[in-house]
Amino acid sequence: MFDLETIRADFPILSRQVNGRPLVYLDNGASAQKPRAVIEAVTRAYAEEYANVHRGLHYLSNLATDKYEAVRGTIARFLKAPHEDEIVFTSGTTEGINLVSYGWAAPRMAPGDEIVLSVLEHHANIVPWHFLRERQGVVLRWVEPEADGSLDPERVLAAVGPRTRLIAVTQMSNVLGTIVDVAAICAGARARGVPVLVDGSQAAVHMPIDLGAIGCDFYAVTGHKLYGPSGSGAIWIARDRQAEMRPFLGGGDMIREVTREGVSYADPPMKFEAGTPGIVQQIGLGVALDYLMALGMENVARHEAALRDYAQARLAGLNWLNVQGSAPDRGAIFSFTLQGAAHAHDISTVLDKRGIAVRAGTHCAMPLMQHLGMGATCRASFALYNTPAEVDALCDALEFCHDLFG
Repeated sequence: MFDLETIRADFPILSRQVNGRPLVYLDNGASAQKPRAVIEAVTRAYAEEYANVHRGLHYLSNLATDKYEAVRGTIARFLKAPHEDEIVFTSGTTEGINLVSYGWAAPRMAPGDEIVLSVLEHHANIVPWHFLRERQGVVLRWVEPEADGSLDPERVLAAVGPRTRLIAVTQMSNVLGTIVDVAAICAGARARGVPVLVDGSQAAVHMPIDLGAIGCDFYAVTGHKLYGPSGSGAIWIARDRQAEMRPFLGGGDMIREVTREGVSYADPPMKFEAGTPGIVQQIGLGVALDYLMALGMENVARHEAALRDYAQARLAGLNWLNVQGSAPDRGAIFSFTLQGAAHAHDISTVLDKRGIAVRAGTHCAMPLMQHLGMGATCRASFALYNTPAEVDALCDALEFCHDLFG
């Protein structure tokens, strides 16, 4: 059952005040707050259950290992992944995409080979591919969104040529809230023999994910957006792609045997998980995903769609507010500026004085901001615990900004 009042009570930070006002937290696109269950699990793991994993035969090591490894199955269930051993633990989406860049793409790409990207991408799904452009002469082929901020799958597929080796695309824009039909892109790419990496960092927290239905080859998520700890995350890598990959990092846990003469590697996913991992972070992520699955991602999506529609209507009534993007399929993310000279940072500062947390800047999406002709925007991004009253608080504060800067 999705009871908003009960859910809000699960998040201790939402009861605090900022600058003498009740906190209205609308920076969820950057990082979500943590429910009490996650906070308690992390505290308990450090206070009562901590030891290194995989290496010990003592009670605490076995306990930590069991709890840590159980999260692999939790992530697989959350993403509806075909196989648990296709889940590779990472510190977040950035590490996951870099793993693919170094471990899968770099060994098989020659100068002139192409990677297709959309202009909607977060830097985490741009910079690793620029590394290949700089170091190996790989060509980046860019696909622009439509005027409303939507991304036409046919335009993405039209960019595929005989030397395309990968499509890397977000499922949801962190700036515009655009939801991309990644299943259509994957179906077309599969017919052309081109693998697809999907950045699910922004999408997975807002909607049910079914990797079987999407049909991609790689799917990355980050824990801190999923109500889990920072430094947690995972990337799903299909078994046939895992078999094509070399290790990205070398060290403990990812080896089978090391001698003076050579090294043999563990089977995936351990092959791609070197060193002492973020044990407690991943345990916390597992608890966060259990929390989300108990609520039901369909219920989360329904609640956030209602918030999106209400916020969209309220913001549209502020005719001096410039909201970027109007894609018909979008999440509850709104990037905006005020008409006139007010900078996004100034707007954000005024909102903060009224207890409202939003993001201001380029949102790690400079190519998109350049495409929009924007130096910076404010971004209000909503989550499962936000309310219509908080939409009203945002709009009231923006009215105040308009009067102040007008």
